[in-house]
Amino acid sequence: MSSNPFADFPPMSEEELDACAARLETLPEDHADWVMPLLLECKRARAGAPASIGSEGNPEAVAADLTQIVLDTAEWLRTLWEVGYMGAATLPVPPRTHFPQIEVEDVLKSALFARIRQGKHPLPFPPPTRWGSPWHEVVESNEAQSVEAEIIEDEGQPAFAIVDGCNRWRIVRPEFGSTSFVVQHEGKGPLYRLTPDPFMSTLQRLPPEVQRRILVRERAGVRSFALEWLHENGRIEEVPLRAATREGAEATAGAWIARHHPAHYGRIGFEHA
Repeated sequence: MSSNPFADFPPMSEEELDACAARLETLPEDHADWVMPLLLECKRARAGAPASIGSEGNPEAVAADLTQIVLDTAEWLRTLWEVGYMGAATLPVPPRTHFPQIEVEDVLKSALFARIRQGKHPLPFPPPTRWGSPWHEVVESNEAQSVEAEIIEDEGQPAFAIVDGCNRWRIVRPEFGSTSFVVQHEGKGPLYRLTPDPFMSTLQRLPPEVQRRILVRERAGVRSFALEWLHENGRIEEVPLRAATREGAEATAGAWIARHHPAHYGRIGFEHA
């Protein structure tokens, strides 16, 4: 039995709330004085609540979102346990020897949890830096970034690049027929197109080179996802993905690739089958 005494009452629709507002004109003044603030508070609460609470909400979508929140929280707690840090805004500490005590402030202010809730799993390697600060955006965005860049040669051949103060960009190859170069940060993660310019250079993440399928299966009303991974020897492995939504499945697949095949992270796209 639910502890909420209002659990069995269906939520009011917007039309019903509007009808109540229209009847305010017929109320005596001494009643309208307290009914009006109450109705406004109801509308304020409705505006701040998830859209799925209304009569047009999709129960299956709500259940999937709530399930994904639980999985995201579990991922956050696992990272706290194994790695021992709350997010990019705090210094790393040794991994926990006992289950961490989570305060409300931790949930609200954790940069790591905020990233996980956006479907962004912790990277298995440090991201590039931009003028000394972690630069997650360049790993996660497909948009061209304006940068200051310098090409460094070794024995007359382009060897690496300094991009916005970071000298860990390795030149993979020059782009045929242009002045651009394909570069990669420390030999890990996505490939980028770096176009040097004396005034303002550009750095843009290249699109995925290959596609891998994410399989979707449903049994007894429970949906599951698996990544179809092709090994070098031709063997196909189905990797289970702990996710409840398509977006969560793609994020989890990316995290698995980053953990087990970091050189391919960001270089593989996904298609659902």
